[in-house]
Amino acid sequence: MDTKVLLKRLSKMFPKRLAASYDHVGLQLGKIKDDTKTIFLCLDFDEIVLKYILDNHLEDKIDLIITHHPFFFGKRSQILKHDEHKRMVTEKMLELDIPIYSYHTNFDTGYPGMNDALTELLGLQNIKVLDTDNCARGGELTNEMEVHEFCKYAIEKLRVPYGSLIAKGNKYIKKVAIVGGGGWSSYRAAQFEGYDIFISGDITHHSRRDIVLDKFNYLNIPHEVENVFMKQFKKVLLSIEPNLEVLTLTHEEIPELIS
Repeated sequence: MDTKVLLKRLSKMFPKRLAASYDHVGLQLGKIKDDTKTIFLCLDFDEIVLKYILDNHLEDKIDLIITHHPFFFGKRSQILKHDEHKRMVTEKMLELDIPIYSYHTNFDTGYPGMNDALTELLGLQNIKVLDTDNCARGGELTNEMEVHEFCKYAIEKLRVPYGSLIAKGNKYIKKVAIVGGGGWSSYRAAQFEGYDIFISGDITHHSRRDIVLDKFNYLNIPHEVENVFMKQFKKVLLSIEPNLEVLTLTHEEIPELIS
């Protein structure tokens, strides 16, 4: 497929204007090829992924790598100056002539993006974008659940091994809002719009205290719930061009929980 046409189609779903002001989406490394037949998807591109590509002799097959988290999150020259791992991977990727492109917060916010995929995993109905936070999604359970029962259900459906719960709001859960990754700060939008619980990750101690004082329910889950990116983005790509070959790698391990 013509790569410019493909990227133009993707830009209509996940335009750069939807990305957060601090974000660094788009072309990260290399030169886009005229034609794309094989795309490789991963959450983060690092030396583990590079080794996988080389070990499986994929370097001459892949036309484009698409990641969720930007390969360069900040000023490229400063990153390469201080990050030996990133510098090594950069040099090798330039040698292999494989471009890397990233869709991050524009994929979280756009449709059908990250948070749409997470609401689908939860089996929510009447899904909508929150009025006061266009990244967050909310919906309703088919049947109301007790808060602890719901959290066990959510952990199973979201395919993460654990979560931590602040249960200071409604005892029973019907309306659920979610943002994947480190979107904990959207909890206030969810509470304001009448949701019974908010799900996200990477919350700080003082923010947990705020939720306690606000008397709300919050389920903190691992950032790696975003591994759903590969499945969701593959579905998007094949909806644009069914003949694309889309390879994926889920290589990031959720930290072990010690109790």
